[in-house]
Amino acid sequence: MAFRAPVTRLSGRVASRAAVPRHAPVIARFYSQAAAAPTSTMGEKVRSNFERDATLPCPDPAADSASAALVKEHAPFMVATYSRPPPVFVKGEGSYIWDIENRRYLDLTAGIAVNALGHSDPEFCKLIAQQAETLVHASNLYYNPWTGALSKLLVEKTLEAGCMHDATAVFVCNSGSEANEAGIKFARKVGKTIDPTGEKHEFVSFHGAFHGRTMGSLSATPNSKYQAPFSPMVPGFKYGTYNDVEGIKDLVTEKTCGVLVEPIQGEGGVNVASDEFLIALGKRCREVGAVLQYDEIQCGLSRTGDLWAHGRLPPEAHPDILTTAKALGNGFPIGATIVNKHVAEKIKVGDHGTTFGGNPLACRLAHYIVSRLADPAFQKDVVAKGAVFVKGFEQLRNKYPSLITEVRGRGLILGLQLTEDPAPIITAARERGLLVITAGANTLRFVPSLTISEQEIQEGLDILDEAIRTTRA
Repeated sequence: MAFRAPVTRLSGRVASRAAVPRHAPVIARFYSQAAAAPTSTMGEKVRSNFERDATLPCPDPAADSASAALVKEHAPFMVATYSRPPPVFVKGEGSYIWDIENRRYLDLTAGIAVNALGHSDPEFCKLIAQQAETLVHASNLYYNPWTGALSKLLVEKTLEAGCMHDATAVFVCNSGSEANEAGIKFARKVGKTIDPTGEKHEFVSFHGAFHGRTMGSLSATPNSKYQAPFSPMVPGFKYGTYNDVEGIKDLVTEKTCGVLVEPIQGEGGVNVASDEFLIALGKRCREVGAVLQYDEIQCGLSRTGDLWAHGRLPPEAHPDILTTAKALGNGFPIGATIVNKHVAEKIKVGDHGTTFGGNPLACRLAHYIVSRLADPAFQKDVVAKGAVFVKGFEQLRNKYPSLITEVRGRGLILGLQLTEDPAPIITAARERGLLVITAGANTLRFVPSLTISEQEIQEGLDILDEAIRTTRA
């Protein structure tokens, strides 16, 4: 049976069948199974689904759907580390993504701030094919043209943007957790060179932070939900209060080898560090000889409208280590740890490594992405688009004052603080064709593709308004 996705009406528009690959035998099989389900045992369910489908443009797939059949077969073989909603996504383009049922959604999550250039960027797709036909991997035992080219570009663009004024070298890896893990190890090595006794080994991070799932980065993430199942953590980690300037002196001491902080906490609730806090943190790190590490995995690479979120700070608040990932690969796995000379000169051959990190395919893609995202005109558009979102959010706050208490963030990393669990709103939005996610405690997080249009932003705001209104009834 040839696969033919159903045509579905989305907000008055007909979704194209071409949105979903036609040559998809596995998916087609599940359509066949769903179509063959006995109506005698599923009549009431089908009738109920029909009624729901008539009132919602993107209702969550029902238990007798092709999506549910696919999940039912695959889920038992997957370690259950995520709780996922019913849709199964098969194609993306720009700011939109389609599920197996061929329903289109406006994606304001961008793969959790990953797809900065949107889904299926044409040049990105072309480069994948070209490099895959040339060289994908040769290991770090040898040089290749693209690891060095990406490292050089990251340093040059960082300096040109007025960020991390003494950026010198880059370690390329595979993810944000790995980038932070490298930074933690590098800071510990610096501490050992300053004090060979090992006393200078403590690491400072802050409540509300999220730095990763590996044991080192997890130890810097003071959230009992993540830490408790895997305790004890790596020893030597201390936690402070984000934006508490007065507490810095007692927190960061002569025993501190490194301080890890997000200029904007993404997972923690889109909390923005004050300039005063980061400047004081930088000053204290210089006083005690601690390495200052900025985690810009989510807030960096032009998401705020600056290449790096710390760019507006004076040099004394610039980091010694800067970590990035997410947008760096636009969906292809890659991360990077940028260091200054003070750190770079302490790291010797054999101190750290990676098998896949720095492979030619990932680095060529990242080279293209950084070139695009570092464009000042591109960044100016991000600021303008962020202003459109904020204006719409403020209107919603005025319309629903008992629900929305605050709008936070910069550029296109934004949060709406709610007074209640946002789960019903997220479901209502999804079933109306809008994808949004949460952060922190009762916060709706918006991290769309940086290429999103103002028309798409308004579409998203309108659907969000409808979703909120529906949950107020």
